[in-house]
Amino acid sequence: MKSTKRLLPLVVSASILALIYWQIDIESLWRALRSVDGPMLVAALLLVAPTLALTGYRLQRLAPSESGIGFLEAVRLTLAASVMNMVFPSKMGDVAKSYFIVKRGALDGASALSLVVFEKSCDMLALIAWCAFGLLVLPKEHWIFWPLAGIVTVGAVLLGALLRSVRVARFVFAWAKRLTPGVVAGRVERLEAAWIAMLRSVWTDRDRARFVGLLSVFLWFVHLVQIWMFLLALHAAVPFVVSLGLTPLAILAGLVPMTFAGIGTRDAALIFFYQPYISAAVGAGLGVLCTLRYVIPALLGLPFFGRYVALLREPSDAASPPEPGPGDA
Repeated sequence: MKSTKRLLPLVVSASILALIYWQIDIESLWRALRSVDGPMLVAALLLVAPTLALTGYRLQRLAPSESGIGFLEAVRLTLAASVMNMVFPSKMGDVAKSYFIVKRGALDGASALSLVVFEKSCDMLALIAWCAFGLLVLPKEHWIFWPLAGIVTVGAVLLGALLRSVRVARFVFAWAKRLTPGVVAGRVERLEAAWIAMLRSVWTDRDRARFVGLLSVFLWFVHLVQIWMFLLALHAAVPFVVSLGLTPLAILAGLVPMTFAGIGTRDAALIFFYQPYISAAVGAGLGVLCTLRYVIPALLGLPFFGRYVALLREPSDAASPPEPGPGDA
């Protein structure tokens, strides 16, 4: 049963890709990929480095001071999570890295989970902000405009309230405790305390809160510039502002669960949203290049992932914080 669940996202992604490639001219896709501008592609892929660094820095800034998570450790955790993001849907590998933080001895389970969920929520809220910008680019008469506008609005309101309001957090957790059995309710209660402590820690220092918010928006800007550079590498003449608007909507579609690292749904969304500007074959090529944005960090993260997995296998009382490297102090 478990093996079936693990294979299901891969099957769904493969099925969607098969449908896409069945409908497009495969020869045109290969032609687009063969004619890629090499220097532009390399320049785009090099942006993986600053995005990883900025993501790690955001985690470091959000982490409580007592966690001892320095910049290099935050980057290592980000790279290890990139490996899991290739397996878990909706980038849930970012949430799973809380286990690594716990075994590292930095934080207890509830605090570690609150930290990574808060970070993930900031990231999602920044993406939603760019999606709102994308709705300004998308023609209002397009049938998908209003459903997307509804999703973006509801997502912004809910996430914003959960990240900002202690009262909203208490309300959500109160319902969660009502809907869970006694043993689980106790865990929910501990998570509630950790989440509220996280909110108070962040919003006590408003300058830090604003910085993390702006950093999250800028981080997505770098991601979007990278994808626009992919378009340039494919010799696709798409205006920069248009690309900034349409790409977030496609990425949001790629976060839909039940696919393998967003492959398939993201490719279909890129083809759909960019159809006024590029052919379906070039859109499929863009999907292939976008997948490299997830594959490269995952490959870079394999050594760190192995290290953390080995730490997970150690007995709980043997887990101790590793010696801090340069810059971790």
